[in-house]
Amino acid sequence: MFDKILIANRGEIALRILRACKEMGIATVAVHSLVDRNLKHVRLADESVCIGPNPSPQSYLNVPALIAAMEITDAVAVHPGYGFLAENADFAEQVQKSGFTFIGPDPDVIRLMGDKVSAIAAMKKAGVPTVPGSDGPLPDNSERCMEIGRSIGYPVIIKAAAGGGGRGMRVVEKEEELVNAIAVTKSEAQAAFGDGTVYMEKFLQNPRHVEIQVMADGQGNAIHLGDRDCSLQRRHQKVLEEAPAPGIPDEVRRQVHESCVQACIDIGYRGAGTFEFLYENERFYFIEMNTRIQVEHPVTEMVTGVDLIKEQIRVCAGEKLSLKQEDIVIKGHSFECRINAEDPQTFFPSPGKVNNFHMPGGLGVRVDSHLYSGYSVPPNYDSMIAKLITHAEDRETALARMRVALSELVVDGIKTNIPLQEELVRDENFAKGGVNIHYLEKKLGL
Repeated sequence: MFDKILIANRGEIALRILRACKEMGIATVAVHSLVDRNLKHVRLADESVCIGPNPSPQSYLNVPALIAAMEITDAVAVHPGYGFLAENADFAEQVQKSGFTFIGPDPDVIRLMGDKVSAIAAMKKAGVPTVPGSDGPLPDNSERCMEIGRSIGYPVIIKAAAGGGGRGMRVVEKEEELVNAIAVTKSEAQAAFGDGTVYMEKFLQNPRHVEIQVMADGQGNAIHLGDRDCSLQRRHQKVLEEAPAPGIPDEVRRQVHESCVQACIDIGYRGAGTFEFLYENERFYFIEMNTRIQVEHPVTEMVTGVDLIKEQIRVCAGEKLSLKQEDIVIKGHSFECRINAEDPQTFFPSPGKVNNFHMPGGLGVRVDSHLYSGYSVPPNYDSMIAKLITHAEDRETALARMRVALSELVVDGIKTNIPLQEELVRDENFAKGGVNIHYLEKKLGL
């Protein structure tokens, strides 16, 4: 087992990793930018290193500074959390070449799954259901592209192979719009990602966003830990998640779970990962794999009782999975509300000093947050400041518990999206379960 881990992140996920390390008896190194010197996990870590100014490229994305921090503190491994460098294969490779361990998959696997075209090819081979599409990059031949569009059927969506986070995609409703849409998306992809490769898929009209959590040890052992529904989204950013996904037939669920486990074995996956799908008319369609821990991992932890961060650390230290598939039993239901420092109506970020922070409590209530009274939320990073999670024996009770918890949560001094979350957990259609990915934006009039 590692004796010291450097946490290459900030905020609530850095604190979450630190707590897991402390429970495992592993020493911790917190890295931080100048403005983040008073973060909670920085204060609690065994050691801390300032790695640069506030802008992310000069601090949390500064690979030489991170490697140097590992060297001077004698850390043996780095946990990237999510975001920043978590899915950067070059960083993972540099970590390994420098003699340290990257807590995540091998760089080649990150590259394989980070490229949408190669990821889809790998998933098809493993039997994971995919969206009908071009089965590879679109050619420069316009006539051939139009033939592919006709075979798939309109509407279609053009996607950047190196895209992500909702960027680098364009919906095409009619054939006459196709050639221009491909050219524009290629140009945007080249500018945003340095790679103009694009591919085409069938555009599903009203799907849900359902994802499968997996864990594998890279030694031929892999398990799934159930699924989550993340359909409540605004501009491709998740707002509220739950586990398990409601209203999916058992056999359909079982088949997709098993296909994801097989895919992990086939590609030699190691660590925590998530297969993301669009789900429509009782069919799953693979869209991408996140080769890291997810923001919404707590809802899976609540319904399985498994500490995903600890298990991730163990398998990346070379241990075999401590769990078998039969050990995973889904108990009850869990919700997670992302609490952001933003105006609940305009969604503009709202940085500033938190005068008073009060966390809700009670049976089945969990808060993952780096906030404390007197902390100043900086304007430099993502606006998420907390995750409020509830768990109960059934969905209805877990949702009622979330309503109560939200009413108790106090973040005074800055604007937050708590009013929006309170509205969502009282929404009648959401309460029934199974709303699609367009529901929230339609509700907000976007």
